[in-house]
Amino acid sequence: MKTFKYFITGLLGLLLVTSCQDDTADVGDITAPSNVVITTEVVGIDANNPNGDGSGTVNFKVNADNALAYHFVYNGETTLAPQGEMTYDFAITGLQTYTVTVIAYGTGGNSTSKTVQLEVLALYEAPADLLDMLVGNTSKTWRIKSESAHFGLGPVGGGVFAEWFSAGAETKAGTGMYDDRYVFNADGTFTHITNGTVFGRENLINEIGGPGDGTADGADILNYSYGDYTEGWSLNAPGGIETLSLTGLGFMGYYTGGNHKYEIFARSASEMTLRTTDGNGEFDWWFVLTSDDGSEPTAFVSEFNNLSWSDEFDTDGSPDSAKWGYDIGAGGWGNNEVQTYTNESANAIVEGGFLKINAIKDGVMYTSARLKSQGLYDFTYGRVDVRAKLPASAGTWPAIWMLGANFETIGWPASGEIDIMEQTGGDKNSILGTFHWLDSGTNTNASYGETATENTSTTDFHIYSLEWTTDKVIVLIDNVPYTTLANNADLPFNADFFLILNIAMGGTLGGDIDAAFTQDTMEIDYVRVYQ
Repeated sequence: MKTFKYFITGLLGLLLVTSCQDDTADVGDITAPSNVVITTEVVGIDANNPNGDGSGTVNFKVNADNALAYHFVYNGETTLAPQGEMTYDFAITGLQTYTVTVIAYGTGGNSTSKTVQLEVLALYEAPADLLDMLVGNTSKTWRIKSESAHFGLGPVGGGVFAEWFSAGAETKAGTGMYDDRYVFNADGTFTHITNGTVFGRENLINEIGGPGDGTADGADILNYSYGDYTEGWSLNAPGGIETLSLTGLGFMGYYTGGNHKYEIFARSASEMTLRTTDGNGEFDWWFVLTSDDGSEPTAFVSEFNNLSWSDEFDTDGSPDSAKWGYDIGAGGWGNNEVQTYTNESANAIVEGGFLKINAIKDGVMYTSARLKSQGLYDFTYGRVDVRAKLPASAGTWPAIWMLGANFETIGWPASGEIDIMEQTGGDKNSILGTFHWLDSGTNTNASYGETATENTSTTDFHIYSLEWTTDKVIVLIDNVPYTTLANNADLPFNADFFLILNIAMGGTLGGDIDAAFTQDTMEIDYVRVYQ
């Protein structure tokens, strides 16, 4: 995305600049700021787009001699900008004229103000489902989701959720994060209910008045005293990425400074995954917010009700060859796995109404099976339900997943991958739902996933599901969503995929295999696809 910097005084016909000095400068130790210079950066402005790229985003920066602090005044709201920098997302659709006033404060409270007017083009209109998700009819209250991976950091511009660090469930309890509430109102106001304290990065939290009485913990300040406040919120989509912006020093979850913009990486009706770059430009910080108040979840209602394909495994013997083929052989399968896949009945058999995939130690090697519907049943969009009980042995890596049907032509990850259920070899109380695709910017694997706790996955049957539409891809367990990715035309999840069922041994997720391992099984009651 191109940006173009220019001085306000140089905008011919677009900008009107006025100023007033409220007090006389240099009176003893009382000094009013002078030489106020405001620089703006209209995102996307160039010779062909004199009013910007339509995102409506304008970055402001002000400098003045003898200034100690700056305030920005827009639309009747005054916002402190300690570094003299402010970003506004002007959201009124069309080409509009906006007025912004900057007040520079010097010693003794003396001030000098300058007002600018500029024309900005805004073309973005937030889709109805996004507005409904965020505010409902009039307002909606959100909180940081503490139940699973919900907070972390990664490289700036990274496409993988919390690539460098991801906080586990409740691991930030007692910091001043989990009791905060964030209220988005339909009138454009945002209220942060802090319950008295917030959580932030030490060298940045000073912006909101630090150091205060919080507790230093490494690079963090825990339980910093900070009262409730109200700011504004707006939506736009620079570069096609839905972005939530807060005015002033508004923030959510963990104070990171920066531009107070949160890219919406994934969203559903009650959950959104946000990414923001900190004020040091060092990290991208990731947050998962939920509008669920923590009570028992309401039943998820699928969009798909017509059964289009299934296998109930009612006929004993080999799996139905009209529905299932096999991947056969060894070689690690790209993940350092140690098993050899076969089509032998010892490794895949239908018995008593269940498909049994058996991983077996055979001397110094391991055998298993990987069944796939490739070329027999490929489909786009729908609901997938797989009722299964998972193997309990350390080192087993069971998976219920899907690959793009063009996998053999364009390769992975360009084909896309949907992991409806994976379980590591070392943690049999958790399951993973993950999406993989090719990040066109870096030409590398991009992925997003979440973990759900399920302590009876190896002793009881559970239903592992996928809800797949043009707008979203959701992974569920027992009809409770726990991983959601917003789908769009740039992702591979808009073409045919096929189903895969397997147990791997060892490898990147299987880990160390129990030395006493002899055999273990994934039992599958049924596989059903609704469209």
